[in-house]
Amino acid sequence: MIRPLLGLLLAAGLAAPAAAQTTPLYQPRDIQRAFQKGTRAMDGRPGPNYWQNRARYNITVQAAPPARDIRGRETITYFNNSPDTLRQVVLRIIQNIHKPGASRDGDASPDYLTSGVVIDTLLVGGQLKPMPANLGTAPGVRLPKPLAPHDSVKFAVAWHYPISVESGREGMIDPTTYFLAYFYPRIAVYDDYAGWDRLPFVDSKEFYNDFNDYTLRVQAPANYIVWATGTLQNPDQVLQKAAAKRLKQSMTSDKVIHVATAADLAKKSITNQQAMNTWVWTAKDISDVTVGLSDHYVWDAASVVVDAKAKRRASMQAAYADSTVDFRESVKNGQFALGWFSDPKNWPGIPYPFPKMTAFQGFADMEYPMMVNDSPQKDPKFAQFVQDHEIAHTYFPFYMGINESRYAYMDEGWATTFERLINTAENGAATADEFYKQFRVSRWINDRSTAEDLPIITPSSELRAGYGNNAYGKPSLSYFALKDMLGDDLFKKSLHEYMARWHGKHPIPWDYFNSMSSASGQDLNWFFQNWFFTNNYIDLAVGAVNGTTLTVQNIGGFAVPFDVVVEYADGSKATLHQSPAVWQANQRLATITLPKAAKTVALQGGIFMDANEKDNTWAQR
Repeated sequence: MIRPLLGLLLAAGLAAPAAAQTTPLYQPRDIQRAFQKGTRAMDGRPGPNYWQNRARYNITVQAAPPARDIRGRETITYFNNSPDTLRQVVLRIIQNIHKPGASRDGDASPDYLTSGVVIDTLLVGGQLKPMPANLGTAPGVRLPKPLAPHDSVKFAVAWHYPISVESGREGMIDPTTYFLAYFYPRIAVYDDYAGWDRLPFVDSKEFYNDFNDYTLRVQAPANYIVWATGTLQNPDQVLQKAAAKRLKQSMTSDKVIHVATAADLAKKSITNQQAMNTWVWTAKDISDVTVGLSDHYVWDAASVVVDAKAKRRASMQAAYADSTVDFRESVKNGQFALGWFSDPKNWPGIPYPFPKMTAFQGFADMEYPMMVNDSPQKDPKFAQFVQDHEIAHTYFPFYMGINESRYAYMDEGWATTFERLINTAENGAATADEFYKQFRVSRWINDRSTAEDLPIITPSSELRAGYGNNAYGKPSLSYFALKDMLGDDLFKKSLHEYMARWHGKHPIPWDYFNSMSSASGQDLNWFFQNWFFTNNYIDLAVGAVNGTTLTVQNIGGFAVPFDVVVEYADGSKATLHQSPAVWQANQRLATITLPKAAKTVALQGGIFMDANEKDNTWAQR
């Protein structure tokens, strides 16, 4: 949308924003250093000296339910692309969150607790490295010799752990259905602004991973189907002929194909009948791999075009208990979501980047690369909503490499935004907006707690109370406010430029701020300062109404769009939309020129719910 001229603004009853002096956004000292080193550029692009490390993982993991013992071995080739000589690495051993005494943000039931991961052997550069038994979730490991820039080192690890009986993001779904996530030791991220990512995993926060190449082998008994991140390399070796044929057909089918039914499973006609089958997947330039396996889950599959120009299709699959009603629509819902998110007319309007997506019935309502783990729902619309949200995470954090541990709003905020947009397409604007308000906004705007008004920029790792609203609803509202102010075309152009610049890399909030400004051709620092660096909330009030002049007070402070619903003295009515630009000159007071004298005025924010609606109306006395 092209911004109208001043005369049109006034004639339409819109406030004309005045130019505001640019104020640089606050940067912590570690972020300043990254810009000074040239790894980040002030126009929002990766700097000329940008780098990031990566690794190549070759993993074999074995699971044989109902035995809870999970055993694995791996080789990791780690590439140091940084300019720094590394004398140690930091491991990520997420499963140790289950150990008694582990630092975590919430309580743990007995069924959640396990003895954690035992590192049976660790070889670094061919040298045996003894590991203590009391490892946390982010232990450091001293290297036998320093790892020079642009050199690599090889790790060989063997480990085992008991899967937890209680399943959250991972664990036992039932005695013969397991979901394995964060099941392997990995090298933590070493980046240009924080060095080694040493944040302990405390369960309430999420993840930060490098982009790696994976070969994954999963060994499971006969009659256990295995689903995982990546492309299955050996379907003919692990599946019986008819099942392999159905799976292959599904890759080009719009119609849902039942690759494995309950009857098939009862007849043991799906997997090859050797004692243990080894399923092999590969995935490149991806941040993680995840596994689900079961001896009784049915298997649906179809595909959908996600890139019309390239005529590329993506597989949509579902694994679930045959009695779970809502999952019977999972593949159809997933086809719609993958196609909708990929369509350039929609949001984000970027082709789904992976070859596959699998919805696995569990308890997590959680995203993983190429997989979602969702709980059953009685309401089919809510089931679709949850699955949409998790699939939307494909773009943030997996396409973009977001540091969820520190900047959760950079991924959850976008998934929350996309969920409302696709919900509008599925159920209409009224339903989508009402759901968004009740599920994402209402609990925040009606909670006066200090923690709920902490600035969005507050590192997610430092939050407990206030984490949810700072990660989901508040940043999503900021994205919608910016979309309203820029207009759909310019907003999408700027968003696409940001995503293109940082796809496969590790953006931080300042890269988003700077990129949106440079791509839009506007200095948006005032807007980002208002939304991300303040204790603002949403509370507007009608001020004075004098003839054709209306003042609106911004008590809460956020630069929100709103409608002025006015009945004029002559009995005519109008709705005058105000974009967030109305607050650029004065973020506490806006003066709006009405076309003619008003009889009544009401302020309506839509999804931008007001903390106090009692002062949102005025009537002539």
